[in-house]
Amino acid sequence: MTVITCIEDLRRLAQRRVPRMFYDYADSGSWTESTYRANEADFQALRLRQRVAVDMEDRSTAVRMVGQEVAMPVALAPTGLTGMQHADGEILAARAAEAFGVPFTLSTMSICSIEDVAAHTTRPFWFQLYVMRDRGFIGDLIDRAKAAHCSALMLTLDLQILGQRHKDLKNGLSAPPRLTLRNLLDMASKPRWSLGMLGTRRRGFGNIIGHVKGVDDLGSLGEWTARQFDPRLSWDDVAWIQQRWGGPLILKGILDVEDARLAAQTGAQALVVSNHGGRQLDGAPSAIAALPGIAEAVEGRIEVWMDGGIRSGQDVLKAWALGARGTLIGRPFLYGLGALGQAGVTRALEILHKELDLTMAFCGHRRLQTVGREVLWQA
Repeated sequence: MTVITCIEDLRRLAQRRVPRMFYDYADSGSWTESTYRANEADFQALRLRQRVAVDMEDRSTAVRMVGQEVAMPVALAPTGLTGMQHADGEILAARAAEAFGVPFTLSTMSICSIEDVAAHTTRPFWFQLYVMRDRGFIGDLIDRAKAAHCSALMLTLDLQILGQRHKDLKNGLSAPPRLTLRNLLDMASKPRWSLGMLGTRRRGFGNIIGHVKGVDDLGSLGEWTARQFDPRLSWDDVAWIQQRWGGPLILKGILDVEDARLAAQTGAQALVVSNHGGRQLDGAPSAIAALPGIAEAVEGRIEVWMDGGIRSGQDVLKAWALGARGTLIGRPFLYGLGALGQAGVTRALEILHKELDLTMAFCGHRRLQTVGREVLWQA
């Protein structure tokens, strides 16, 4: 049996077990993928200060994110098509997160519906919202999230229009996959994945099909989705959504200092410094490069989190040191899910937690609350 010691081990295993179109969907960026690569590379360029002869006993990585106690400052990011990495993927990931003590965020573009995930978990999860032209549908989604007792709403602001990802176009990405000869041969070489999919009824976008008038199959769903992302999204819409929701609100997709200041004025509880994992504007700065300026600009008026490029617990500590009071992971948990299902998501969280805990100790700290920029090496 393969010994899994790091996120890269999970990535390689997922690549072998998940059909190409869905693996590529998770593991790709837009255009030249320069921002996707920079998200990781800029973390790796940061060096840590090792300290010795300090008390390392009784360590804790526990903190709070939007008032919620978490085992470490990590939440599972909203990722579309999670249920195509592994059958019933959103349910399995939510269960793993719940057992570990970190938040799970369900995407609007999930395979399992809000109601599916709520029926298979015992604690509240978060829901991520895309703004569509059909405001009636958006209102219904918010109401469904409330009925499912979701404890926070995450509004994604950086997908008004879709960035182009070459791999998705070349692979003919769709959910469920079209039964072409190429796709059938690929799925036949992934028996674990295929057997799982044969054993579930969840193969389409569960939050949409059956909830939008006239959308009841793959063809009508594709037509509806193509015209629904709303390029007119504005801060006025944020105010309307906030009023309709009435609970903790997280604004995701902030990459500019001026936008961060505007986000802080909305009354939202948190913002996420993010370039959508390098999947939207290619050539934009990495999230970790943008983080310090944004954290400084908002001066504690709103919780600052970040996502993009995190592949280790060391990355989580570096983000914390630069001002992030929470992080979101997408690809690391998707690799785990594709590799080993729920057990793989748990393994990804265990790896990140152990790396975070040990690195914090090596840098001379027992609590994250005492960690600041002094843990980063200044050449």
